Amino acid sequence: MRCPFCGEENTKVIDSRPAEDGSSIRRRRLCDKCGRRFTTYEKIETIPLLVVKKDESRVPYEREKIEAGVLRACHKRPVSSAQIGRLIDEVETEIFNMGMSEVKTTVIGELVMEKLKKLDQVAYVRFASVYREFKDARTFLDELAKLSGETEHV
Repeated sequence: MRCPFCGEENTKVIDSRPAEDGSSIRRRRLCDKCGRRFTTYEKIETIPLLVVKKDESRVPYEREKIEAGVLRACHKRPVSSAQIGRLIDEVETEIFNMGMSEVKTTVIGELVMEKLKKLDQVAYVRFASVYREFKDARTFLDELAKLSGETEHV
C-alpha cells in the first residue's frame, strides 16, 4: 500500500480489525519512510450488478438511489441515520447474496418496503405510495387497512 503522505510503497500493517459496518477490514498502517500512520479499508470486490428497470433497460446498481428513496420516506420521522444505514446494508446484503448479475427494481423495492414496514409504518406508507404509484386516496386507505390489519394480529 502506497503512503498517501510521501508516496513510499513500503508500509506495515500495525493493527487490523473488522470495520464497524462488518463488511470490510480496517487496517492501521505505518510508513517505513516518513513514519506517518494512516488507515485503509479492505473490502471484498463484488460482481458488477445491473438493475433491470420497469422498461427493461439496465443500469448499474447504485446504493445512493435506495438511500435517497429511504431518506425521503423517513423525512421528519423518528428514524436515525444509523437505522437507515443498517436498513440499506440489509437490503444490499440480501441483493448480493442472491448471487445474480441482474436484479429487478421490483425485487429491490419489495425488500426496502419489507424492512421499512418493520422500522416505521409511516415511512413504509410514504415509500409504498411512490413505489407502487398510488393514484388516489382510496389506494392509500386500502394500504393503511392492510397495514392496520397486520398490526392488530401482532
